[in-house]
Amino acid sequence: MADVVFDEVDKVYENGFHAVHSLSLEIRDGEFLVLVGPSGCGKTTALRMVAGLEDITGGELRIGERVVNEVSPRERDVAMVFQNYALYPHLSVFENIAFGLRLRKEAKDEVNRRVVWAAEMLDLTEQLDRKPKQLSGGQRQRVAMGRAIVRQPQVFLMDEPLSNLDAKLRVQMRADIAKLQQELGTTTIYVTHDQIEAMTMGDRVAVMSAGVLQQVAEPQALYDRPENLFVAGFIGTPPMNLLEVQVTVNGGVSIDLGGRSLDVPEQALKAYPRLRSYDGRSVIAGLRSQFVHPASERPDLPTIDARVDLVEALGAESIAYFRIEARAIRDVELGQEVEDAATAKGPVGSRPNLVAQFPAHVVLKLQSTVPVGVDVGRLHFFDAETGEPLR
Repeated sequence: MADVVFDEVDKVYENGFHAVHSLSLEIRDGEFLVLVGPSGCGKTTALRMVAGLEDITGGELRIGERVVNEVSPRERDVAMVFQNYALYPHLSVFENIAFGLRLRKEAKDEVNRRVVWAAEMLDLTEQLDRKPKQLSGGQRQRVAMGRAIVRQPQVFLMDEPLSNLDAKLRVQMRADIAKLQQELGTTTIYVTHDQIEAMTMGDRVAVMSAGVLQQVAEPQALYDRPENLFVAGFIGTPPMNLLEVQVTVNGGVSIDLGGRSLDVPEQALKAYPRLRSYDGRSVIAGLRSQFVHPASERPDLPTIDARVDLVEALGAESIAYFRIEARAIRDVELGQEVEDAATAKGPVGSRPNLVAQFPAHVVLKLQSTVPVGVDVGRLHFFDAETGEPLR
């Protein structure tokens, strides 16, 4: 096992496309780190550079104490699990798992021992004589995992290994992979665009956008203390509500939201003290969907009027989409001007701009206007130009 260190690593393709910008990141020995971000953000490129499948344009990449910039893939002692399984259809499960060991000319007894060990760990013992076409998607993915773990590498690399599975199987495989990594204690870098995978599996999560590392932290820290607007809007399901508000400082601090003036409590001001210096200016306020409540259930909270646009019933709860008097901020990218993809000023806006998680028993009539309680103390505040938190 070993740590993996990116030290100001760059990747520029021959056509001039800059896929990864000065990536500095340390994956600790035995850690499960998840690289997450939208398509094209550079996460898979970063993973492939560790595997040796992409050349490094600049900077230094280390595995353990060794600089591997010029080291061939087979000499790096890493094992990669691909999105499409990459199994040999004409070989049995046993032979697929054993393939890498046979290439390394391991002794026959050692090959048998390791394959049987991996099959027991992955619940594949009964399938060892079958061909890949006789297996389910989940079983095929476990065979791909088995082929990686029998090599006992220093580092596991996983490139969206669950994206071809159905939703129920993905949940099961998330738990299986996380448990397997804990048992083996092997340093693991896992790439996904699915933030639920990232939040539930990783010891730490690194968020990337446009080739730039935005934030790396434990999952709960990412959720509670996003370092910029992109992370705030990307992490969380449903995404954080991001709304432009006007700040007024007159002894206390208040914001104009949904056509109402709401006082900002001391709880939020302690977390975002720079808000006091934005008197008369617009900032971006972020609010998680679980902190928007039916007014009848939280009479202690200030309310705003919201028009019901859509309700998704999920059994135990409902996801409600509202339109309020506020400018919605969407598709936020760091380093670019903050854009309003669908300005929604009052009920005339074409798209909802406030999302809430309500208990299932709360009945909402479409196109009606209802009061909703806003937990102002839970608001996050960001500079509208830079996207930085006002801490």
